[in-house]
Amino acid sequence: MQIRIRSLLVSALLGISLVRIASAGLAERVDGIVNQADQKKVQYSVIIVKADSAEVVYSHNANEAIIPASNMKVITGAAAMKYLGADYVFKTEIGLCGDTLVIKGGGDPLLGDAVTDAKHQREPGWIFEDIAAVLKQNNITAIGDIIVDGGMFDGERVHPNWPREQLNQWYACEVSGLNYNDNCIAMTVKNINGGIEVGIEPETGFVKITNEVKPIQQGKSAVGAYRNLTPNSLTLKGKCQKQEGPFDVAIEKPAEFFGFLLKEKLAGAGIVVNGQVIEKPADCDYRKIAEYGTPMTDCLARCNKNSLGLVAEAFVKTIAAKAAPNGRNGSWAAGRELIHSYLMGLGIEKGEFYVDDGSGLSREDKLSANAIAKVLLDVYKSRDWDVYKNSLAAGGIDGTIGRYFKEEKYKGKIIGKTGYISGVKTFSGICSGSKGDYIFSILTNKSNGKTRGAINDIAKAIIDDN
Repeated sequence: MQIRIRSLLVSALLGISLVRIASAGLAERVDGIVNQADQKKVQYSVIIVKADSAEVVYSHNANEAIIPASNMKVITGAAAMKYLGADYVFKTEIGLCGDTLVIKGGGDPLLGDAVTDAKHQREPGWIFEDIAAVLKQNNITAIGDIIVDGGMFDGERVHPNWPREQLNQWYACEVSGLNYNDNCIAMTVKNINGGIEVGIEPETGFVKITNEVKPIQQGKSAVGAYRNLTPNSLTLKGKCQKQEGPFDVAIEKPAEFFGFLLKEKLAGAGIVVNGQVIEKPADCDYRKIAEYGTPMTDCLARCNKNSLGLVAEAFVKTIAAKAAPNGRNGSWAAGRELIHSYLMGLGIEKGEFYVDDGSGLSREDKLSANAIAKVLLDVYKSRDWDVYKNSLAAGGIDGTIGRYFKEEKYKGKIIGKTGYISGVKTFSGICSGSKGDYIFSILTNKSNGKTRGAINDIAKAIIDDN
């Protein structure tokens, strides 16, 4: 009996030793990656946590708050699910007040989004055709004004800490309570027999274009769209050999953009619009004739898999609006306070975070790897984990990491959210292997051309050790 007990004790101790050796092996490998010659000047904040027990198996400056880039969306999406619920639906209402057509936005960031429409097998511009059909069903062949109400969000459509020179880029588009087509137009420039032709999608007179592109027969071809002092007046500059684009350009005044497109489409459908497009609160007692909704699941997927910043910013302003007595004027400032409360409620120290915007475009954002890991652990332990997990990019399969981790050993087992702005590269998520799930967060500032590879190697090391 004594021999049996001793044997069991030795086996147990050996098992513990093996676990420690394995963990030590992972730590040694990750340290090697972080400390390799080409990464020594890079600022790292890294943590790896066993998901079921919350045991930290690796930590390197994990409590140091640095710029997270799009890993801010990890926080924003989790906060949106907490405050709004995983079953929340963004709604847009269409109503009639006399002969006035009312469009009341509900902050939907994916109205007219091409990826979401394709997912649901909807044709571009489907909503305008549907509104025209609803009007005809109500025996309406003429209307007066079109009121567009984007007042669920406040009037600050551009974040003050976004790079001013990038505001015409899709990832820095304006944010409104009524959005459409990611608040962008797609531009295509073609050189046809020495003449430059410009096409935009959707076709509209809302945007005015001055074409200064020069046709060339050889040499480098590049075209850019530049804003003028007049809103939605763009000047195209550059050289075009054959074709440039389509490329997305952010528009200004998104609610008016939707109303203007609707007016054009109604005219094409034979419905006369006698009035103007007016952006103001829909304060009349309108009769609702249609409603369109986008579920939280679609929004999370575009936010996390594809890093669509508009969704993240809509999350911030929506939780703010929903907390306001009148359900309107959702702002970055009010949303920030709610997200800060969520993070502090998880026991994260104040010095480990600062939420400036929702997408991570602002360089004022600060997060520690520990803060991100605690948020992911909170969602992991909730009933909504599957919803959130399915919104993340899957290595070797889709989203921003579809081109990485294609080897069978890693494919589909590394799931997460990447981030990138100048000098910043990040990656946080979950690795699943034979030993279970591991939450990880890898944030780097002062990054270089080899840092993304180093980050991916850390994620691979987790699987290799698992």
